[in-house]
Amino acid sequence: MGRSRRSIPEELLLLALDPTTGTTAQPQSLDLGLAGAQLVELALAGRIAPDGDRIAVVVPRPTGDPTLDCALELLRRRGAPVRAVNWIGGPRLGLRQTYLSHLERCGMVHAVAGQMCGVLPTTRYQATDTAISREIKARLDSAIRTGVPPDPRTAALAALAHAVGLGKHLYPGNEGRSSRSRLRDLIRHDPMGGLVAHAVMDVQNGVAAQPRRSPAPAGRSAGAGVRSAPEPARGVPMQPRHSSMARAVAH
Repeated sequence: MGRSRRSIPEELLLLALDPTTGTTAQPQSLDLGLAGAQLVELALAGRIAPDGDRIAVVVPRPTGDPTLDCALELLRRRGAPVRAVNWIGGPRLGLRQTYLSHLERCGMVHAVAGQMCGVLPTTRYQATDTAISREIKARLDSAIRTGVPPDPRTAALAALAHAVGLGKHLYPGNEGRSSRSRLRDLIRHDPMGGLVAHAVMDVQNGVAAQPRRSPAPAGRSAGAGVRSAPEPARGVPMQPRHSSMARAVAH
């Protein structure tokens, strides 16, 4: 898989990064969203495919992206299709940090060392080129404004952004209400993105142990079965880092 374009996990993380505070919005649900975004990226690369509410590996060949290939190998080792909700709800320790570190190595963000309460070391991240984040959001804005079905990558990104609760981060206040609603509605334009987004919301709502219900009968409105993401929280500082990645970066 070529590296000429950004992956969906990378774009989701850039959307969540607050350019003012250097923190990520919705950090807990974002971890789930990144795990889901990996599934979408692997599906777009032709390595996995949905099987009902499960994910099946169809081509185990590596993509060339080390982080995605790690996820692909873990899926392959399962030996049988795995429920998306169980995969996303599984332990994903350090996934957000892995992608932040990757974006730093690629020069898209830089780390700024600091302290919480004057004692605990923290690291915030600032985008080195805010035009990249603006371009990503512009794709969502265009899909929302025009109503034209977006390409699968943009549709999946919109579905995940809604699922992790980024709506109020991207389109705040009462004036953003209609945009948040349209962002939610974009979930229907990509089956894989929709499956993964619903799985992310299921995990957050604590229903991972139960199979998903059958699709709504024909005749129901397109948006009737679309759940809303949990109420977003304001961005919070990144968790203290205690690994070798906790080095200070002078700026």
